[in-house]
Amino acid sequence: MKKIIPQLISVFLGFTFWGAGMVKLYAGHRFIGWIGPPWLVERLAEYELGLFAEFIAICQITIGFMLLTTRFKLIGSIMLLPMILNILMVTVSQNWAGTPYVLAILLLMNLYLLWQYRDYFQPLIDETFPINSLRTKSERTWIGHGIWLTGLIINLLSIPVSHSQLYLAFSLVGIGLLLSLLAFRLDRYYLS
Repeated sequence: MKKIIPQLISVFLGFTFWGAGMVKLYAGHRFIGWIGPPWLVERLAEYELGLFAEFIAICQITIGFMLLTTRFKLIGSIMLLPMILNILMVTVSQNWAGTPYVLAILLLMNLYLLWQYRDYFQPLIDETFPINSLRTKSERTWIGHGIWLTGLIINLLSIPVSHSQLYLAFSLVGIGLLLSLLAFRLDRYYLS
């Protein structure tokens, strides 16, 4: 039970931010997403900030994908912290009703994830490496990392495809997610 809760939180946060980024960039905003205004890119383009909004969406996709697939949940949760804080500051400064509370809950969930990995931060603070680690090293391979990265790239490539072939784009998303999840199996195969 102790390990399943961080996994579920990681998947939930990952789905939340991955979907929020995808819905901003997909044709007609036809993607699954429950937070974030899907019209953000168009609205910021009026102020010549469209490229910035696309960058934010791609960051949301990448960070969300790290958490959703749980392969890089520590890096993803570290990267998610400033993203949530920035979004929170925008919503507070714009006086959005309700959204800051939702973001505060997401922030607490992310802080819980970071707390689960607190012993990894000691070397960053001390600038030394621990002699004995309390954690067991999870075995991962470069082949698994490559397959995971291929899945992320396929997800990103589905965005321009969505503007001409929506169902093909959805298929690419599914293939990308499946590849990224299969990376764990490849690790086990090559390490056994």
